Amino acid sequence: MLLLPRAILFDLDDTILSFGRRALVIEEIAKRTPEWFAPLTPRTAAAAMEARFKAFWADQDRHKAWRPRLAQARRMLVAEAFEDLNAVGAPGLTREQAHDFADQFHAHREAEAKLFPGALETIDALKAAGVRLALVTNGQSEPQRGKIERFDLARRFDHIQIEGDHGFGKPEERAYRHAMQALGVAPRETWMVGDNLEWEVAAPQRLGIFGIWHDHLGDGLPEGSAIRPDRIIRSVTELLT
Repeated sequence: MLLLPRAILFDLDDTILSFGRRALVIEEIAKRTPEWFAPLTPRTAAAAMEARFKAFWADQDRHKAWRPRLAQARRMLVAEAFEDLNAVGAPGLTREQAHDFADQFHAHREAEAKLFPGALETIDALKAAGVRLALVTNGQSEPQRGKIERFDLARRFDHIQIEGDHGFGKPEERAYRHAMQALGVAPRETWMVGDNLEWEVAAPQRLGIFGIWHDHLGDGLPEGSAIRPDRIIRSVTELLT
């Protein structure tokens, strides 16, 4: 017998929508202009940029301040990585090149967004089963709303919550409380599903929500992680099994 909660809160990016592995996307773009990084390789350049991106998203205060300006944040991070590369053997890199690279990356990420296989079918099946559904996503209103419309998601959810519309987002406690209030449910009746261990597992768990980690890359929990999801899935389709 399939046991489902009264409500599920879904993340959007890298949970319902796939953007590919970021480090590989960066390397692909770096291969377009390998002469910029010579004698370093595009892979070395990509590793430096990925390190900056990972550090940024691990710093809660920093990414909270920059999330409403994601394109500008990406310019800043690539410029920082280019400075790192300048120091280790690619002294010709410029801030103008960094901004051009970041703009290419930003455009590629947004254009290449696609639904994970079975995501819509799973959401529709959950809704048909009577589960109350909320989409809770961070980020600016316009691009997030654009993705919601592009993939026909709005009609599938009982509540849509975009950080840019409300002025608060995950992992702030009120983001989860606001969504649950809109659905008329309590924490013990609610699941949260997403790819970010802090935003979709640890923070919801502190409120009594069942935290499900979407390990879409199949990397497993980071070594030494203190966060323990209530459940780990590789695909949202597993919610129906």
